[in-house]
Amino acid sequence: MTTSPESSASTVSPVLVASDLDRTLIYSSAALGLRMPDAEAPRLLCVEVYESKPLSYLTETAAGLMAQLAAETCFVPTTTRTREQYHRIKLPCPTPRFAICANGGHLLVDGVSDPDWQARVARALADECASLAEVRAHLLGAADPAWLLKERVAEDLFAYLVVERALLPDEWVKELGEWAENKGWTVSLQGRKIYAVPKPLTKSAAMREVARRTGATLTLAAGDSILDADLLLAADQGWRPGHGELADTGWTGPRVTVLPETGVAAGEEILRSFIRAAGRHGHAVA
Repeated sequence: MTTSPESSASTVSPVLVASDLDRTLIYSSAALGLRMPDAEAPRLLCVEVYESKPLSYLTETAAGLMAQLAAETCFVPTTTRTREQYHRIKLPCPTPRFAICANGGHLLVDGVSDPDWQARVARALADECASLAEVRAHLLGAADPAWLLKERVAEDLFAYLVVERALLPDEWVKELGEWAENKGWTVSLQGRKIYAVPKPLTKSAAMREVARRTGATLTLAAGDSILDADLLLAADQGWRPGHGELADTGWTGPRVTVLPETGVAAGEEILRSFIRAAGRHGHAVA
């Protein structure tokens, strides 16, 4: 017999942890941030392989912490990745019951996108912002082939460019952000990718839906980019690392802790912070 998320809520911890993945809990080779002697570098665990190449890592210490966190809370991976990109990741814990993909565009329940949530997202996008087609056309028209490497559409929900970062003019991103703001969209620069995401498409809305379904009494969150800001503000407690888009702009919030750690060390400290906060709350999975 199939069990609905609502009917299984009693088996889920009332502490909900919604965390960004890339550059928050897991790191590419370029984003590891290891600035220490080789002999002192932590041991790494690869959690993503694509086209026979290892892509993403966390430390072995972080892997143990993540397994503990998943056992003690309702751990919800929360990412801008598409569903296909998310499913490439093999986290060192049992597969989470809930996951948030495409920046809130898809709410996965046992690995499958929830159709009711999809319908709610589609209505919001139709009513509240410019179309993907209009924004995509502007992106392509404004981009310079000298630094544009690829252009992609994710899940028919938002668009992003892969760029040669060293050649990208800073003012171009600022001008794009101003144009997008008037269209109801947000621009985020993360590594070599420039994301254009509709404002109604948020991680925070999806997190609130998971909290409703599970009866969570405490929400915790972490993230490093502008696309994580709404998630951090919506949570009861949030953390951001000492690197990333939010750190570069000095962003913080009233319930957000700014960590000094960067790279994989920040990933470890975020997991420890989640575990400590959940422990203080005094709840765990039965």
